[in-house]
Amino acid sequence: MFKGSNVALITPFKENKLDEESYIKLIHFHINNGTNGLVPAGTTGESPTLSHAEHERIIDLCVQEAKGKIPVIAGTGSNSTAEAISLTTHAEKAGANAALIVTPYYNKPTQEGLYQHFKAINDRCGLPIIIYNIPGRSVVDMTVDTMARLYELKNIVGVKDATGNLDRVDQQLKKMGKDFIQLTGNDDNAYEFNQRGGVGSISVTANIAPKLCSDFQKFSISNNVKEKKEAKILDKILQPVHQSMFIESNPSPVKFAAKLMNLCEDEVRLPLVRVSENTQVIIKKALQSAKLIK
Repeated sequence: MFKGSNVALITPFKENKLDEESYIKLIHFHINNGTNGLVPAGTTGESPTLSHAEHERIIDLCVQEAKGKIPVIAGTGSNSTAEAISLTTHAEKAGANAALIVTPYYNKPTQEGLYQHFKAINDRCGLPIIIYNIPGRSVVDMTVDTMARLYELKNIVGVKDATGNLDRVDQQLKKMGKDFIQLTGNDDNAYEFNQRGGVGSISVTANIAPKLCSDFQKFSISNNVKEKKEAKILDKILQPVHQSMFIESNPSPVKFAAKLMNLCEDEVRLPLVRVSENTQVIIKKALQSAKLIK
């Protein structure tokens, strides 16, 4: 169920309030363009600056609008275990298909602390849980051994790996086996990630290039030689877009791109700011090169 191109959904704002109309439009944009899964309320959705009510609302809306057509993997992580449990149990009641839970940021827990954090959430909910391992933002790196311990629990099903270390795919495959779901959190390494045993991505670029990203994912995991070649062609087209999405702090660049495509405004919440004029030029060129805009 959890494979292919899963979009790390942006959260549209208008005058610092949730823009529900644009958010619903985005969800249907993805359903109609081949996205394989929706991931609301993650880092790309600006979860750190969402109120609890907003966080729960965007999960509710996403589930309601998806109507079971594609899976919803709700972002429910926190550096507070109690808060992560609360958000995850809400997502389960709302009808989400899984939860994406980030390693606790700022606290810097030990490996045992990481294990106990995820175990506590596992023990309080019935949703499949995907671990989000992103040491660049959370400062802690979950080891493969800790992940293997967690995989023995009833709800832990996979990882969104944003370490950028492709050797992790091999190590995790060897330790946990093929049934452990490996999704990359790095758009730029998605091709090689899948060749090593990954089954998809949770993508920032998919916000603005859903069909390109879903086609790329489909072809990259194919055993057909012709489709593999097509995946490489699409990867080459997408690389400039991937690079432009991270010139400044995510999701400011992708929100500007979404504005260029008339999907929503580029408003972000402080401490994030809109992208600079220089970055705007680079993003426009990248979107033009991929024929996403004229």
